Amino acid sequence: MTTLNDNTVRDRIISAGRARKISRRSFMGHACATGLTATAASTLWTSQVAASTPSRGGTFRVGVHDANTSDILDPGLYNSYFTVQLSHASRSYITAINPDGTLGPDLAESWSASPDATVWTFELSKNATFHDGRPVTSRDAIASLRHHMREGSSSVAKPLLASVKDVRADGDHTLIVELNEGLADLPYIINEYHIAIVPADADGNADWQSGIGSGPYKIDSWEPGIGASLTRHEGWHGEGGWFDAVELIAINDPNARQTALLSNDVDAVSSVDVKTLRLLSRRPGIEIINLPSGSTVTLPMIASSAPFENNHIRMAMKHAIDREEMIEKILFGTATLGNDFHISPNMPYYPTDIPQRPYDPDKAKWHLKEVGLDSFDTNLSASDSLMSGAVDFATLYAEQARPAGINIKVVREPNDGYWSDVWQKKPFVFAKWGARPTPDSIFSLIYESGSSWTETFWSHERFDSLLRQAKGELNDATRSEMYREMAIISRDEGSTVIPMFTNYVYAMRDSVAHHDIVSNSWELDGARAYQRWWFKS
Repeated sequence: MTTLNDNTVRDRIISAGRARKISRRSFMGHACATGLTATAASTLWTSQVAASTPSRGGTFRVGVHDANTSDILDPGLYNSYFTVQLSHASRSYITAINPDGTLGPDLAESWSASPDATVWTFELSKNATFHDGRPVTSRDAIASLRHHMREGSSSVAKPLLASVKDVRADGDHTLIVELNEGLADLPYIINEYHIAIVPADADGNADWQSGIGSGPYKIDSWEPGIGASLTRHEGWHGEGGWFDAVELIAINDPNARQTALLSNDVDAVSSVDVKTLRLLSRRPGIEIINLPSGSTVTLPMIASSAPFENNHIRMAMKHAIDREEMIEKILFGTATLGNDFHISPNMPYYPTDIPQRPYDPDKAKWHLKEVGLDSFDTNLSASDSLMSGAVDFATLYAEQARPAGINIKVVREPNDGYWSDVWQKKPFVFAKWGARPTPDSIFSLIYESGSSWTETFWSHERFDSLLRQAKGELNDATRSEMYREMAIISRDEGSTVIPMFTNYVYAMRDSVAHHDIVSNSWELDGARAYQRWWFKS
């Protein structure tokens, strides 16, 4: 008779086999010891272990969207999906988001905090090396963190580390981070994709210009807006890195990406055009991954630009959008309703009791009348490089807003240079954010007053105060209530329309293998497909 304990042991044996920690011979012996016959154990190996065991070899070719000629290797200035993918393929981070959403190791093998979360200690791997053979030490981690913290830094991550008082080493592989106030989310925050670890130069500054990292693949060549070629780093400290080489190919046009996948010019693409998702799913040899995520569509209105400095105008824009129709007609069901605050249902502290804002053109009209208007005109900039269907989204919004007296002219912007020339520059634009693990990470990044990545230049004293308090609040219930109040403030007074959280929908050829659980923190398995995936043998 098989017992629960036997099944637990077998699960561990299967896991060890998949991780190549035991041989087939050892697997057979252990499996038979749980009561299985040799035939049953052999079948289990074939169906559960061998089929999921990674094999090395091959060049993994990926068509990636949102690439720009202005992309740069400075981690503090990453601002495109292409640089997110390139960074995770070539550079390491102190921590990592596991496929199941939990926090796991990267360069840090373990970490601990003082009782008040003001001092954090990270023990770094002694096996990690940079692509040029140098060991990764706490000195490199310090230089990388100070790159964002230093006076005059233009890094997007600077506000995320604003409460850090000091970073220091205790030997070559112990990093100590001391804060002015408790920060319960620090291990998550330093996983932010901007905070990649790069070598320290002779002066102790971060050497990002060389492109050297300690990730699973080293950059051999890179041309911004075109693509990058990488080869496996044999000194990679983590598990995986099964491909011999990786080719990241910039393909901003969604139709061109899909054509490249179907014609076997690439092995995977980072984003699928959902208009043709059903047709693509019927094509032999293609696998599609469709995961709910915290990736957020935002429509930021610059709060200092007329007429958006008036909250009645902003509220009119929020009531004039039919979110459900957007999800059905533009994203074909591959999204979750947004409610004008930037905490997704996949994120901790999501406030379930805040009423969903409906489509209400009459309410939008009322807000206009409160400022003496029957109608007004505005432009909305969008580009399909950010999301397949972004321009169609803007066009449908224009139709929905018209009954409220809001006349939206859609401006189709060039794919290249959107982040540098349009976003934060024009008063009303389409934008799309990658998923973040906690509310603090996204609120600090784009809502805190003075943040370099604010989309709207909106400022709210009570919001900022709550954000500072929540960072160090260790009582979970109290912290949850703080985030709930921040959600309500941004929903009812903020300068951003948040209609939805999109699924990550991407595809690969069936020659590519992956584990059963894939991450929904970014496209392509949390941007770690290069580390975690392999070719079927």
